[in-house]
Amino acid sequence: MNIISVNARGSIISFWMLLIFTGIIIPVQTASAQKKKSKKEAAVPVKPKIVIADKGASLYRIVLPSSSTEYEKQAALLLQDYLLQISNTALPIITADKPGSPYEILLGQNDRLGERGISIDFNELEADGFVIKTDSMRLIIAGGNFKGTIYGVYTFLEKFLGCRMYSPKVKVVPKSDFIAFESIDIKEIPVIKFRDTHYSVTWHDEYSAWHKLDHDSKGGRPAWGSWCHTFNSLVPPELYFDAHPEYFALRDGKRLPTQLCLANPDVLNITIQNLRKQIAANPEAKYWSVSQNDNRLFCQCDKCRALDEKEGSPSGSIINFVNKVADQFPDLTISTLAYEYGRKAPLTIIPRKNVNIMLCSIEARRDIPVTEGQDEESRSLVEDFEGWGKIASDIIVWDYVIQFTNLISPFPNLHILQPNIRFFVKNGATAMFEQGNRDGGGEFAELRSYLLSKLMWNPEENVDTLMNDFLRGYYGAASVPIRKYIDEMRGALLASGKQLRIFGSPNEAAVSYLTPELIQRYKQLFDEAEKAVAADPEVLERVRTARLPLNFAIMEQAKKNFRGDNGVFVMSGGKWMVRPEIRSMVDPFVDLCIRTGISQVKEWSTTPEAYRSAMYRLFYLGKNEHLAVGKRLKLLSPDTLTINSERAKLLNDGIRGSHDNSYNWLSFAGKDLDVVIDLERPTMIQHIECAFYQRALWLSMFPVKVEFFVSDDGVKFEYAGSIENTMPIDQWDAFQRDFSADFKPREARYVRVIAHSMGITPGSHPGAGRPPYMHIDEIVVE
Repeated sequence: MNIISVNARGSIISFWMLLIFTGIIIPVQTASAQKKKSKKEAAVPVKPKIVIADKGASLYRIVLPSSSTEYEKQAALLLQDYLLQISNTALPIITADKPGSPYEILLGQNDRLGERGISIDFNELEADGFVIKTDSMRLIIAGGNFKGTIYGVYTFLEKFLGCRMYSPKVKVVPKSDFIAFESIDIKEIPVIKFRDTHYSVTWHDEYSAWHKLDHDSKGGRPAWGSWCHTFNSLVPPELYFDAHPEYFALRDGKRLPTQLCLANPDVLNITIQNLRKQIAANPEAKYWSVSQNDNRLFCQCDKCRALDEKEGSPSGSIINFVNKVADQFPDLTISTLAYEYGRKAPLTIIPRKNVNIMLCSIEARRDIPVTEGQDEESRSLVEDFEGWGKIASDIIVWDYVIQFTNLISPFPNLHILQPNIRFFVKNGATAMFEQGNRDGGGEFAELRSYLLSKLMWNPEENVDTLMNDFLRGYYGAASVPIRKYIDEMRGALLASGKQLRIFGSPNEAAVSYLTPELIQRYKQLFDEAEKAVAADPEVLERVRTARLPLNFAIMEQAKKNFRGDNGVFVMSGGKWMVRPEIRSMVDPFVDLCIRTGISQVKEWSTTPEAYRSAMYRLFYLGKNEHLAVGKRLKLLSPDTLTINSERAKLLNDGIRGSHDNSYNWLSFAGKDLDVVIDLERPTMIQHIECAFYQRALWLSMFPVKVEFFVSDDGVKFEYAGSIENTMPIDQWDAFQRDFSADFKPREARYVRVIAHSMGITPGSHPGAGRPPYMHIDEIVVE
């Protein structure tokens, strides 16, 4: 007979016993324990007081309040369903206006509680808190006025019946003929009232309810009418900028549609009017955002500047403005960002009680907890969080938990999740938005989501216990080598003393936690992990998915190294050939990404298929020994103060860039490219080309036009061709494009390429007013 039994010592002991019963943990006896057992009789088990199920039979009923909420009804149905799955015992559901019995499971804010003299302070439980307790022969699961009872039922299933939900697709429901316990008495009230992981893997109704998350199955937040970066939606530049440029930011004497002029009374009135319209269209929402756009070009007119200087931060004009908006909506909460230039709290202005501060940690290091950094940026971040904690009554922390430039890359930050959440709570955070990967998958997406969900509910949970439980349940026999992989990578990062940032790359990590030697060790650990679960295709797929970040790192480092044992190309038979390990890695990598729902390799760009195309483009172009390789070149623009001679060699070193513009591309901002290459002797040529990279959201843009010239003497140049860009800048994906000219073969010694920059990003772009970056790859002459 399978038995689930909880003794009188409470949830912790029962929880660990259940892990043993369900096979998640195997008990081990020491030699001394075995000797003691041989000298004494086995302890007589305590007879359970409450028997919920026994071989399919039960005296118990699930009792709902006579006037039940929808969430209480849902709680009853899910408890009934799981008890049936576990024990094959069907418990009836009745309401409290039916005759009573000693054998009852009382759910929600139940009439029976008062009748039996059972006191529960529901005001203390607020929206999501709950109690799980026994009273005589009754079990009580009673929660706050929102989802508290549902959360209580899921906690009961997890802590006392051994159920788990590791991901929407991986759930553990142990089977037992006998469910019994002596007594329970626990109460859980979350200190973090709003909890969101923003991981698409958690956008699942039951997963969200099980793990007490405040988003729906599409990642939406029903309580929020608008979320962030809303200045443009409240005062749209396309409607107002041409006629009223004074509504917008003054920068260097020029009005730009980057941010609003918060000192302009007309801007305040328009904001209030348009917000009122938005609220009327969605009257159920409680939170509304009035917040800066996602750029740093805030208004510096005399009035805005004066207030910001007085308050010691641009947050002065922001909070002054938002307070005035909030005064018009006293029954709603107006949220605003404390982000980048507005992160520091104002000196004297206090946010209204109905103003929510959305405080962002985008600059934080991810190798150590926020409080442990001794560098100036880390100390400044701590001071700013402490500053807002002293003056704001409603703070949501927007934290960042993945590497956004490379969503699949190894990112060993699991050890800082708990201390950072504790720090945020200590400094007034009552809500958490942990930004993971909205694009599907990513490094340990299921594990990181699981840990974050548990820690946002209870920041004092034991992280090692949570992690080991998850790894055993999700990866089975592969859990040991995978835990070693996690621990050894973290240890290597900390031992290196290098920083970990959300906008890093596997190539930056090549001197810390992704050295060639460490990568060989990680490959060995994953080989062990795959071997351990080779007989279970489903778990093997999970292990191989966990290996994707390592393979991604290997490919990315190979592209930067380009040639040699750790590069893309190796010399074979006197020719440069694609290294077999890299060629054989691409298709399985991309196919598994697609199969497991990974939609982007980078934030906002590079689908797995685009990644495959970029790799095969690199294979095709190869180590190209064209006519201009290694030849002398002269930069006319940008000047040598911007681009030194070593960097300029990227233009004709024979090494091609790929989908990441951080290596093997020559990059600069706001200037034209004008370069002359000396072929060193008259040479027959008929083709000139160069590649450019665009990722417009990140201010990386194609030139508007590229012109090609040839010359015999390097003084007088003859036009050879030109090409204009046709790619708009409202396409957020990453693109590589060859700009080329073909012409009748002719003899020339000098080649000149001029690429014309956009100059300044136009007002329709989020980076309006800033100079875009130009990224140029190999200039090929044939």
